[in-house]
Amino acid sequence: MNQLNNIKKFTNIAIDTGNLELIAKYSPKDVTTNPSLICKEVQSHIYQEFVNDAIYYANKKGGNKKIRLINANDKLFVNISKEILKLISGHVSIELDVRLSFDYLALIKRAKKIISLCKNCGIEKSRILIKLAATWEGIKAAETLEKSGINCNLTLIFSLIQARACAEARVYLISPFIGRVSDWYVKNKKIKSNNLYLDPGIKLAYKIYNFYRQRNYKTIMMGASFRNLEQIYSLVGYDAITISPIFFEQLNCIKKSKIYVLPKINSNLNRIKNLSEAKFRWQYNCNTIAIEKLSEGIRLFFNDQKKIDNFLSKYL
Repeated sequence: MNQLNNIKKFTNIAIDTGNLELIAKYSPKDVTTNPSLICKEVQSHIYQEFVNDAIYYANKKGGNKKIRLINANDKLFVNISKEILKLISGHVSIELDVRLSFDYLALIKRAKKIISLCKNCGIEKSRILIKLAATWEGIKAAETLEKSGINCNLTLIFSLIQARACAEARVYLISPFIGRVSDWYVKNKKIKSNNLYLDPGIKLAYKIYNFYRQRNYKTIMMGASFRNLEQIYSLVGYDAITISPIFFEQLNCIKKSKIYVLPKINSNLNRIKNLSEAKFRWQYNCNTIAIEKLSEGIRLFFNDQKKIDNFLSKYL
């Protein structure tokens, strides 16, 4: 047995890519996507059929170029997700346009539109996770969507306060960004890059794990944005992790060895009073890394979304 299969005994491993060939090669249960990953693949000849169909759909729906571009984007992401779901047995996460990250009503409307497009393509909504940035508006939109039966993946989690708000909103899944937390501390010279035992990203993951388990929250924790195998090993026993293809390959080539598994924690604390918007915003405002990295993450996804827009615009 290799280390990949060894870890799978304790933690669900999703693959973080939009590359269909790699998804077919590694056969994960779940797949996570985002604008940056789709941007890397969209000009591939493998995607040309999906692009052509998205352009045809958008032009048929009509409207000005902005409307057609929105429709082409949504249809493209649904087309890709449909193809991914042919290769896996679990979920695929579809990220909403990050430009809507602070617009509660727009997020809900766009998510329902995506689910409707999925239904028209024969995709069951139970296999889709709508991916939103964990802003206050994103969390509240997810809370409303969950009540209507649409499961969500709250991404760009950089603080316990974001994770807590998601759990209280009964969000299906969250994605703490382990590597990006560590990157921030290294960049700001607060730790050495090789100091795993003081790794702030892993510390945050453990804080969330303990907080959820002690209070019996049902929201799934899926570690994301890993920088090395040691970080991955540190989260064996987490509900799930999503890793890049390069780590799939490395773990697949390593012989099984002994690994530390996170201890099971019994619920022994009462849930505390739910966060108000004011309390959330104050505690979030006091967390420098959360402010900087969430904003940066949204901007980076937006930059790649613009590249996809520019690519599709040539055909509209």
